[in-house]
Amino acid sequence: MAAINTASLTKYYGRNRGIEDLNLTVEEGEIFGFLGPNGAGKTTTIRLLTALLRPTRGAASVLGKDAWGDSAIIKKEVGNLPGDIHLYEKMTGNQFLSFIARFRPKKPPVLKKELVSRFDLDLKKRIKNYSKGNRQKLGIIQALMHDPALLLLDEPTSGLDPLVQQEFYHVLKEFKSRGRTVFLSSHILPEVEKVCDRVGIIKEGRLVATERIDELVSKKIRYVEVIFEGPFNPDEFHLPSVTSIDKVNNHLRITVEGEIDPLIKKLAQHNIKDLIVEHASLEEIFLKFYGKGGGNER
Repeated sequence: MAAINTASLTKYYGRNRGIEDLNLTVEEGEIFGFLGPNGAGKTTTIRLLTALLRPTRGAASVLGKDAWGDSAIIKKEVGNLPGDIHLYEKMTGNQFLSFIARFRPKKPPVLKKELVSRFDLDLKKRIKNYSKGNRQKLGIIQALMHDPALLLLDEPTSGLDPLVQQEFYHVLKEFKSRGRTVFLSSHILPEVEKVCDRVGIIKEGRLVATERIDELVSKKIRYVEVIFEGPFNPDEFHLPSVTSIDKVNNHLRITVEGEIDPLIKKLAQHNIKDLIVEHASLEEIFLKFYGKGGGNER
């Protein structure tokens, strides 16, 4: 049984497009990244799966049940972190988590204590005094604390510092090891690379490709800027994964698609004064590999 399955799922807001003809399958026990630029339709999809929106047409099942007809049953087994989560400002963190827990009397918050400790969150403070990062931690904890069968997470690392992000990735991998399913929306390619098994790439409301993460990584584009200490020959850096080289004095800007290891080994033969590596934006990857039309649904 698939954890999530959609068939021609479509949502329009009047004349404005939300998503269109979304055919998506997320298998049980996988971490699935839903990847796309802001405004692509990621949040609309999650709102449809959680029955916060009704579709214009199409169908969806969550945990083998109808996403709208069985929404009350589904919600007991799902942990949801909205991208625009609104919290009760006058409550303390502990009061908020207790309030949320009462909606699932048969699903106690068995992971609450552990998650609070791992994310180092002070539950005695009122939410209005929380920083953005601490609000996000609270949102994550409320979604995960009852050990749900399925997690729906919309841009979950927004506002988290890098150390907390790493802890969050560890938690997701532990969920997967227990057979749980994670549906994670993001517009950050390196983020989904860290934890996801597969990714669906959405653009302008349409699913343009579904890729295994290793296939997506093979399409990775990086820009490498190198400043050399001494003389060098740019021609020696024309490697299979290098698509362009621009030279200005002792400075090279190299574009790499796919494996970067051969270039690093070649650079190691020189004295390097400085080295900067930047990832291409999702928009650049879309333009190069997926263009404006459809993609390779797998």
